[in-house]
Amino acid sequence: MVCAAGWLLRDGTVLAAASMASSGSSRWRGLLGRDGFDGVLVLPRTRAVHTIGMRFAIDVAFVDRELRVLDTTTMVPWRIGRPRRCWAVLEAEAGAFERWQLRCGDVLELRPCR
Repeated sequence: MVCAAGWLLRDGTVLAAASMASSGSSRWRGLLGRDGFDGVLVLPRTRAVHTIGMRFAIDVAFVDRELRVLDTTTMVPWRIGRPRRCWAVLEAEAGAFERWQLRCGDVLELRPCR
């Protein structure tokens, strides 16, 4: 199940609307089956991603428990990423991280909707 988490922030600035993949199947599915995605999908307790069957390329960020960005990559459809040492993965439509100027070392925040 994917549920609204609220907002993804960096230094108090909103980067995007955030949704949380709250079940094992929703983490496995990620953004599969969509034609695009506005915002960011947070996949907690996830260390690897795939784009098998995806209709668009995605930006992927690997974060630790403090939501510090450890690594980022862009994945085109039909690829399998290798597992990383991380606590969660963030997925967004390709190009989003560049627009947000997301970089390794950034510390992010998830703020619930009010």
